Amino acid sequence: MSENETPFLVKEGGGSEMQLKRRFHFWLLSALNIVFLLAGQGGGIILGRIYYDNGGKSKWMSTLVQSAGFPVLLIPYFLIPLPKQHSDSSNQPPPPPPPPMIKVTIIYFLLGALTAGENMLYSVALLYLSASTYSLICATQLAFNAVFSFFINGQKFTTLIFNSVIALTLAASLLAINEDSDKPSGVTRWKYMFGIIIATADSALYSLILSLMQLSFQKVIKKETFHVVLEMQIFVSVVAAGISTIGLFGSGEWRTLSGEMHAFAAGKVGYVQVLVWTSLGWQVCAVGVVGLIFVVSSLFCNVISTLSLAVTPVASVIVLHDKMNGVKIIALLMAMWGSGNYIYQNYLDDDLKARKTHIASADTATNGSSGSGDAVVYSFV
Repeated sequence: MSENETPFLVKEGGGSEMQLKRRFHFWLLSALNIVFLLAGQGGGIILGRIYYDNGGKSKWMSTLVQSAGFPVLLIPYFLIPLPKQHSDSSNQPPPPPPPPMIKVTIIYFLLGALTAGENMLYSVALLYLSASTYSLICATQLAFNAVFSFFINGQKFTTLIFNSVIALTLAASLLAINEDSDKPSGVTRWKYMFGIIIATADSALYSLILSLMQLSFQKVIKKETFHVVLEMQIFVSVVAAGISTIGLFGSGEWRTLSGEMHAFAAGKVGYVQVLVWTSLGWQVCAVGVVGLIFVVSSLFCNVISTLSLAVTPVASVIVLHDKMNGVKIIALLMAMWGSGNYIYQNYLDDDLKARKTHIASADTATNGSSGSGDAVVYSFV
């Protein structure tokens, strides 16, 4: 959990109503951001597959639309006011000094470059895989997250996390050896295997980016307000969009876009609509990512993003008529089992932190009311 989350409701005297409101706002914001993340991610994957199924061929265009919608993030950035600075700050520690601008610029550029690379891996993988298969492969990002968090963020590697890594790895392996796979039209067996490898690399790079974001907040930026997190997302998207635009023109794919639009099965209007809605879908996902990083943590954000593995395959069967054979169902169950282990470990960690917070609050209330006997402490998990 982040410092913004209140794991327990502590009542000292008459503050229970305020704590209840804060708790309600926390869960409301968390639920809203989870919906944004799942809807945006699932919608982006399905629309990306629709782009290819209707005749879209440009991998760089598919890469660009994932970050080109960043201007949408400027709306909450400018509309939501900055937190007010209290004049009486004698009882509070001074805020940390702002990080050097050169360091922040380097961080934003590196994260933007990695994001552009991750977007390209996504575009290539989705070209050779169905939306449901791709989303199941994405579940392996939790396994990579466990490894990167261990080395970069100092997270413990517990038995539950180890079980999660094994289950998710086996689920991906089942999909790789599945002979009755739902390969898109014209995709050979070799290209299908290549898509599995690229999707796995995509999951690894996405997990690395989230771990590096969390490390940047901890070591360099040293604060995690809504505006700071949103600012990072905007500038990272600007860099990623710039690199993708250079790739689009440098590769020469821009010359084929006019013919691609005219030959698009859904027509010119459908072509534009697919690209626009795909871009908006990924930005809705970005808002959910930013919100969960701010309200909870980047680790929890990664856990929640894997819940799309239960949403996207079902939506793909309904919308895109993907096959859901026995091997894929087993892989789905194993992926859900692995994700469940990981989420339960996250719950245990948060519960331990909450208990420590509760004990510290109780000790403070007891010491502050010695002799008075009127301090009451309530805790709500």
